[in-house]
Amino acid sequence: MVSKISALIAESIAVKQALLDDKVVQQKIARAVEAVTHAFREGRRVYFCGNGGSAADAQHLSAEFSGRFYKNRRALPAEALHCNTSYLTAVANDYSYDVIYARLVEGIADKGDVLFGLSTSGNSPNIVAAMEVARAKGIITIGFTGSKGGKMKDLSDYLFNVPSDNTPRIQESHILIGHIICELVEEALFA
Repeated sequence: MVSKISALIAESIAVKQALLDDKVVQQKIARAVEAVTHAFREGRRVYFCGNGGSAADAQHLSAEFSGRFYKNRRALPAEALHCNTSYLTAVANDYSYDVIYARLVEGIADKGDVLFGLSTSGNSPNIVAAMEVARAKGIITIGFTGSKGGKMKDLSDYLFNVPSDNTPRIQESHILIGHIICELVEEALFA
């Protein structure tokens, strides 16, 4: 069992090492930080959406902005779109689970806002639909996916396609990239 644990840790480190070695990804993170910082400075909002573990990650990253990361500072307008269970169950029942996020983006997001879509495959129909609506409305889109990017590849202004096809390793790196973005945005806004 100990050797299996060591192998899993090594696998996680290997994915993160690939990110560390990829200067293009690091430059893209810097540009995403600038985009999110600009959106907050302009009074815009930041939204997150995902399913399952990606929904948990979306909620976690949203809370880093609306709560705090390192600094005691004012709350930033960030929200995970899956937190209203009455809305989710009504729309999933009355329309389709595939439109739960798209309808919210249509109803509450505006041009200049930012939408983070998290999907390890990049093909989750409800995340893809939300990204499509966001694109049509002039909302900045940031995609967190696995290696191939899926359908979200062409819908993301900033695509972070983690170099792995293993869901847990992808999600671990989504949190890493998300935390970097949160920390640097907070620093930029509250120096």
